[in-house]
Amino acid sequence: MKIIEIDTRKSLPKYKQIVLSIETAIADKRLKRGDKLPSVNKVALEFSLSRDTILLAYEELKKRGIIYSRLGKGYYIKSEEYTLEQRIFLLFDEFNSFKEDLYNSFIETVGSIAQTDIFFHYFSIDVFKKLVNENNGDYSKYIIMPTTLKGAAEIINTLPKNDVYILDQTNTELAEYPSIHQNFVNDIYNALETGYSKLGKYKKLILIFPAFKQPPGMQEGFIKFCEEHSLTYEIIPDFEDHGIDVGDVYIIPNDRHLVKVIEQAKVQQLKIGTDIGIISYNDTPLKKVIENGITTISTDFKAMGRILGEMILQQKKIQVENVSRLIERGSL
Repeated sequence: MKIIEIDTRKSLPKYKQIVLSIETAIADKRLKRGDKLPSVNKVALEFSLSRDTILLAYEELKKRGIIYSRLGKGYYIKSEEYTLEQRIFLLFDEFNSFKEDLYNSFIETVGSIAQTDIFFHYFSIDVFKKLVNENNGDYSKYIIMPTTLKGAAEIINTLPKNDVYILDQTNTELAEYPSIHQNFVNDIYNALETGYSKLGKYKKLILIFPAFKQPPGMQEGFIKFCEEHSLTYEIIPDFEDHGIDVGDVYIIPNDRHLVKVIEQAKVQQLKIGTDIGIISYNDTPLKKVIENGITTISTDFKAMGRILGEMILQQKKIQVENVSRLIERGSL
């Protein structure tokens, strides 16, 4: 029965690999209370390591109360009650109110069995690559929001494949990984179908779509809906210097553009929900109250965090489409 595993390809320091090997063996019940660990000399010889490296690992385990030593006899397992603590690498694109809901729900679900470190790539492939490379081998689980970053899949593939989970957006390049994600094509199509009776009073549907951050499936689902119903539509990348016509209805993924549309409507003295329509993406408490309520297309971010936590705890390797729906309010 092999207790200690060392992988020279990992960036994780050798002494930490020894610590992790022994923690895993205890968690898997391969080591029991009173069992003797391989001697320092034996481990050093087997893996061509210095005695100091093994002693550093054993001393760390002693400090944490996992093992104890007997003078002149060696090191022994102190207790079987030890449970392997998960160290989770969580890479978000950015932080906002709905991502905060997701994060808090996830942390509440995994509880105290995991230490979760959160990082942000802010839609930069260079930052994404740097964070993944620097932390490769240091965590037991890697949860990644790849968004629409080109080259993200190649970088993710350098991580231990059995330890990776994809969050929020996935694609065919990442199909082998477990995920909890949104289906942006179906979500926007089905939401617009739900609101079709109210959309009929408008002359044109306008999607404000800055492709840099937004998932391409959103645009695909929008076009599919409009063309199947023979509706006049337009896709614009931004709202700068854009006037509003009576009868326009705006579908707005980005909240900065939402503010600009509302401000422009006020400048032109247009009534939202009567002269023009607005459908925003991702629900927040503020959208319930401003302008007599903003209609939203939103997934349940709290459910996403909870399901992700359950997947980690139960070691499920599944792919889940998170529920999304149209929440109708006065802006439509």
